[in-house]
Amino acid sequence: MSIRPVKRLLTAQPTLEGAGVRLRRAFGNGETAFDPFLLLDDFRSENPDEYQAGFPWHPHRGIETITYVLAGSVEHSDSLGNRGTLGAGDVQWMTAGSGIIHQEMPKGDASGRMHGFQLWANLPRALKMTEPRYQEVTPRDIPEVIDDDGTRVRVVCGDFRGVKGPVDGIAAEPTYLDVFVPPGRAKTLPVETSRHAFAYVFEGSGRFRDASDPRAVQLEDLEGDTVDREIGNRSLILFDRGDEVVVQAGEEGVRFLLVSGQPLGEPVAWAGPIVMNTQEELRQAQRELMQGTFIKHS
Repeated sequence: MSIRPVKRLLTAQPTLEGAGVRLRRAFGNGETAFDPFLLLDDFRSENPDEYQAGFPWHPHRGIETITYVLAGSVEHSDSLGNRGTLGAGDVQWMTAGSGIIHQEMPKGDASGRMHGFQLWANLPRALKMTEPRYQEVTPRDIPEVIDDDGTRVRVVCGDFRGVKGPVDGIAAEPTYLDVFVPPGRAKTLPVETSRHAFAYVFEGSGRFRDASDPRAVQLEDLEGDTVDREIGNRSLILFDRGDEVVVQAGEEGVRFLLVSGQPLGEPVAWAGPIVMNTQEELRQAQRELMQGTFIKHS
């Protein structure tokens, strides 16, 4: 077995999106170092003024968007006539494919709290223009693996120790886990060697390294700090190669998303919510939006 050392550490940055939603972007804005993943947003607040303007009508093509709601709800509708509400614990995996126009409007819970994530996964060239589809999953459909030490792993997508998540048929064959490790516990989690993998901490803190690996203490984050310390809230850890991830939870425990996927290794041409392989394909999409021919399937 080979422990994955930390390759890079990022802190989610304040970003304004949609009609004025204040959120934190863990990565994105044209960076594609995490192929096949393009962007991860963390939207959480107890102030409705920071999120209630929402994400009005906007197009997507060439990607898949994964929305995971922890608190509050998100009302959504689209150009194909789909509409509904995602509640706490729900997941929506939308394959935009050839094109869809939709909107997402967050609503807080009874105390005004809103918390969720949206991850963008790229589609390979052969599936850029596939028919759009949704997979919506409720909390009762998401299996949870609970170890004797209190570690809990919700399996949204992929396979974890033989337990399969409910989302399937995804091009990048990703694994998407919601992991909680109790205070002071050390945990080793399997990750396939061929995949790119990252963790995003959103509660508590922990050390993501093998204590015996001298490479771990040499790496620095964007602020020049070494990663030989507890990594806390709104931190993203990109791992190097290996087939296991090690985490040592801090005194409050640690909860994080652990996501991995098979790299596509294809050129990326990116303009906002449209991601293609060439600049000409982007220009074509923009022309179709102006001409009213963007939607290919109904």
